[in-house]
Amino acid sequence: MNFDDPETYHLYFGDGEGSPGTLLTFFPWANAETGRPGAGQASAVAFTISEDSLGYWMDRLKCEGLLVTPVRGRFHEAVVALRDPDGLRLELVTGSNRRAQGSWEGSPVPERHAILGLDGVTLTEANVEPTAALLSATLDFALVAKEAGRHRFVAGSGGLKVDVVADPHAERGRIAVGSVHHVAWRVSNDAEQRDWRARLLDAGLHVTQVVDRRYFRSIYFREPGGVLFEIATDGPGFTVDESPDELGTALRLPPWLEAQRASIERALPPLELPSLARA
Repeated sequence: MNFDDPETYHLYFGDGEGSPGTLLTFFPWANAETGRPGAGQASAVAFTISEDSLGYWMDRLKCEGLLVTPVRGRFHEAVVALRDPDGLRLELVTGSNRRAQGSWEGSPVPERHAILGLDGVTLTEANVEPTAALLSATLDFALVAKEAGRHRFVAGSGGLKVDVVADPHAERGRIAVGSVHHVAWRVSNDAEQRDWRARLLDAGLHVTQVVDRRYFRSIYFREPGGVLFEIATDGPGFTVDESPDELGTALRLPPWLEAQRASIERALPPLELPSLARA
């Protein structure tokens, strides 16, 4: 459930335990307007797959009726791009040097073809330089390559990628259906998060106070181009209020909203979990 809008779900998709570094989340607002792609947006989300899984995923996505497009010549990677039913751009990127962060025994995808985790995110900016400066000077990302207006930054050794794409003629994007609301980065604990908050404030950024999200604690700020960033703690994790076997089977509310459960449940549309068959 979306803590900021209790009449909306907050749906988390990840590995079997919702491990940090595996999550893509959605706010399903019914009848909301469609977003507008443009500058100041996270314009694509990428996942890592193994090199020998590329053909499997091409076939699987086509069988689901999705239009898939191979991306040629991007930093010598094999990339398959697609859009979800609402228009969100997703990418599958080969990366044989990574191993799966977790497992999900109920997955319809054979384990050898499982998604290995998040690969990175693409930001579209009218002016790359201010965002690049923040990533490298403040957030400790390393600029590792440039190609055709795309600047690639990497966090740590073999970490997540951030591609910043220059589009000086793009109009300002509008965040709504089919767009990315925010990008979350992880830290180990509260002390590390406090250090980052102080560092961001020293850099002149407006940073929120710490927000309790029950499963983690978060701070938020906007990078110079306008993309909303979150820095969230790894813990306490999704098993704080249910067992791993129960994850995703019931509506979970934070303690401060339990008194409103009846009215919240009436306002939320019913969810039907899909039946899964191993492919």
